Amino acid sequence: MTATGLPPAPYGTWPSPIDAATAAAHDGSPEYVGVVGDEVWWTAPRPAEAGRRALIRRLPDGTEECPLPAPWNVRSRVIEYGGTPWAGAIVDGSPLIVFVHHPDQRLYTFRPDAPAEPPRPLTPVSPVGGGLRWADLEVQPGRGEVWAVLEEFTGEGPSDCRRVPAAVPLDGSAADDRAAVRELAAETHRFVTGPRLSPDGTRAAWIAWDHPQMPWDGTELRVADVSPAGGFGPARTVIGGPDESVTQADWAPDGTLLALTDRTGWWNLHRVDPAGGEAVNLCPRDEEFGNALWKLGHCWFRPLDNGLIAVLHGVGALRLGLLDPATGEVADAAGPWTEWNPTLAAAGSRVIGVAASARTSSEIVELDALTGRARVLGNAHHDTVDPAYLPDATHRVFTGPGGRDVHAHVYPPANPAVTGEGPAPYVVWVHGGPTSRAGMVLDLEIAYFTSRGIGVAEVNYGGSTGYGRAYRNRLREQWGVVDVEDCAAVAEGLVAEGAADPERLAIRGGSAGGWTSAAALTSTSTYACGTVIYPILDLYGWSPAGGETHDFESRYLETLVGPLDKVPERYHDRSPVHHGDRITVPFLLLQGLDDVICPPVQCDRFLEAVAGRGIPHAYLTFEGESHGFRRLDTMVTSLEAELSLYGQVFGFTPAGVPKLELTT
Repeated sequence: MTATGLPPAPYGTWPSPIDAATAAAHDGSPEYVGVVGDEVWWTAPRPAEAGRRALIRRLPDGTEECPLPAPWNVRSRVIEYGGTPWAGAIVDGSPLIVFVHHPDQRLYTFRPDAPAEPPRPLTPVSPVGGGLRWADLEVQPGRGEVWAVLEEFTGEGPSDCRRVPAAVPLDGSAADDRAAVRELAAETHRFVTGPRLSPDGTRAAWIAWDHPQMPWDGTELRVADVSPAGGFGPARTVIGGPDESVTQADWAPDGTLLALTDRTGWWNLHRVDPAGGEAVNLCPRDEEFGNALWKLGHCWFRPLDNGLIAVLHGVGALRLGLLDPATGEVADAAGPWTEWNPTLAAAGSRVIGVAASARTSSEIVELDALTGRARVLGNAHHDTVDPAYLPDATHRVFTGPGGRDVHAHVYPPANPAVTGEGPAPYVVWVHGGPTSRAGMVLDLEIAYFTSRGIGVAEVNYGGSTGYGRAYRNRLREQWGVVDVEDCAAVAEGLVAEGAADPERLAIRGGSAGGWTSAAALTSTSTYACGTVIYPILDLYGWSPAGGETHDFESRYLETLVGPLDKVPERYHDRSPVHHGDRITVPFLLLQGLDDVICPPVQCDRFLEAVAGRGIPHAYLTFEGESHGFRRLDTMVTSLEAELSLYGQVFGFTPAGVPKLELTT
């Protein structure tokens, strides 16, 4: 027996009730919460149903139902990452719902209280390119329309597209007639969010930006006058610019225009004069009240009828609070939740959001702004495994090159039945983005490894959100450098304190995390193996000149790496595809064949560069998967393959897992 009183067992072999199917079945989180009358609605993942997103309805009596059965899939493809894919309102005394169906991207409408009537289309199918796509929906019952962002392809190329605020009639007259779609603004910007109508109906506000800015770099808050007939006048920019990110804007019930802008170096909430552009910070703090706008419709604040504003705020993790704009004071909601998703809804004094913690999965939570009472409203957490098998997560700050801080979440091995001896194997998890952040929430995929004796360290490297603009800007022109260094600093820090075995370190990540993982494997000797998931591997291919990615991120590299015409050598020298001769350790490559963001062709080129060098590796591809795995069988195969890789490299045999066949 060890000092803990538990019998020792080799790391990686610990018996665990968390199999890959259990972990995969609980992957994903509810999104896009909204209120329709007295009901709360949201979308939810369904890995076992071909990875579709279901629309969930919570009735006033607490009953939850799914009014749209499979194969209805409520998900938008605007800018490929999507946005709010549904909206609802009480029309003629009952709920009317409008939603985007993922396979054809058309808008449909239905009345959930008339289940015998199937959803009917509101928009046509375009014969050009990716068709007509819609996101950031808001139903305007008084106008008989739904307002949204229209993304329209004008050619077959990924950048042959335009985006405008638009209105679609609810009567179905645009179902076969593109001309019946009313474009609300003669918008000249490349990207826009959905327009928000002022309470008196006289103004609309939205956010816009152009290449090469990303929305966390520089955006503009646009305002236009609205005529009684619904026509928009000329739009004007009131705040924002190439070096100021406005990430959300909305109107308070009294007609005040509110906006999240990082003009202070942090996303703080401001009151903005829609005429002159004067902006007043309502709560000046060195913390974030917003985050990166990866999906159109992300929401970090909601004005309430009583004058308070529900806000998400913090450094790193965001928590829910009520901001009094008259005093600048924030009263935080009580409860066990430590991470809140960027989706808030409000009705009267009720605030509804999605929240989780390191020990609880994402739940629909309601806060009563009058009493301060918070309660779980839907998608309630239930322990699917014994909590004793979950890791004790901690937030850590490590020291990177030059003494810089590097934020990370550390999940040590944990198992109530056995323990290990000596330092443990660890896997560094690298989040996507890269302008994003890993939250410290219950993730059974992490517990799948930690319960077997493999530690996990999630690194929020320089460039991550949640720590101010200066922290984000560390990655400017340093992608493939700062992220790689910061991940290594966390791994080496765990080794230095005796927690991690220096001979049994791995790195894994998807998308931008796949880039960092591959860059680390081809430029450092820190790791014994790695898992690279739907990655970027060739910077030139991912540039406009290469044409291998979608429009939204096609010029992202100008800030991450530098302009191609000025620093072409960086595009070559940092790309893992050009350094197959440097990789010396086994790796697993996972790729969805329908991925248009990080296409399979980059994996193909990387494997050609590695071929014949005798490096053990495996390449698994998945039909029907795009960017981000959603299907249960895909995730099960991927998790088991990853564990098998670690077993073969770290010297253990995981029980009940098919052996991954590595080729050379």
